[in-house]
Amino acid sequence: MRIRATVAAVSGALALSALAVPAAQADVHASGGDTNYRASVAKVLGGKSAFVTSPVDDGVPYELNVSFSNLKVAKSITVAATGHVVVPVTYTLTHGTEVNIKARDFMSGPVLYEGSGLESEDTVGMLMGENPATCTATSTTVANCKANIDIYPAEGDLTVFDAGKVWSAGAIAIALNGQDLESESVDPSKIGIKQQDGLGTTTVRRLAKLTVNASPEPVKKGRTITVTGRLTRANWDGANYTGYGNQAVKLQFRKNGTNTYTTVKTIRTAANGDLKTTVTANVDGFFRYVAATTSTTSDAYAAPDFIDVQ
Repeated sequence: MRIRATVAAVSGALALSALAVPAAQADVHASGGDTNYRASVAKVLGGKSAFVTSPVDDGVPYELNVSFSNLKVAKSITVAATGHVVVPVTYTLTHGTEVNIKARDFMSGPVLYEGSGLESEDTVGMLMGENPATCTATSTTVANCKANIDIYPAEGDLTVFDAGKVWSAGAIAIALNGQDLESESVDPSKIGIKQQDGLGTTTVRRLAKLTVNASPEPVKKGRTITVTGRLTRANWDGANYTGYGNQAVKLQFRKNGTNTYTTVKTIRTAANGDLKTTVTANVDGFFRYVAATTSTTSDAYAAPDFIDVQ
């Protein structure tokens, strides 16, 4: 789930203001998820503007006595054009004795964001989970937490401009303390919130795909084999795959009955991602194309194509 936001501090509370979260986006995805969690996060992080019906003057959430550490997330996340990508995250939550992390209306979770900080004006969006973290207490003030970041590329969570960018990791915690966010009498000053950024980094890459076809089949020894293929990558803006042009791709061959591939030659893709080269038929075996990882795109291995040399 992605939230695009303008970020600001509100009276000392760490809060996002003017969240651009349409009602449809706040709903649960088809795969499931805790609508209340995401809706609560969106509203509480909305700052004072989110509580316009509150009778409490100048009420804003207070800073919760919580900190985060030891956050672990994958160094790189590869995302296809469609589907649902689940990114596991673990972290340690340390809290004051007055904070009841077992309360039903306490919630915590990781976030990924683009920008210099959760309170910075250059932060353009966040990726977060559909459900809050599961936190297991290891002492009266420390808990180990597990959660997921849920990414739906076909639903606007990513654009192609996000590929290769550094995403920073942070975490949030919210204690509603019995306050009903839908009530006109909600007192935001009784709600605790803590956001902490700079806990780690990751990058998001576009999934690449490769095909290969060696022909003719069968072929006589000494004749010419033409090896074609195409390199494509996920287009998050169109929920499809588009050609990846001007990329170095290795043509590799494995002799039948062996397990090792050797590189025959390196060629470059055409503007539309197409590949075409020729080799001389020698022995039975398998051809494949291999493309290396780039800053924006994953590596790719074509499924091997067998050639029968007679």
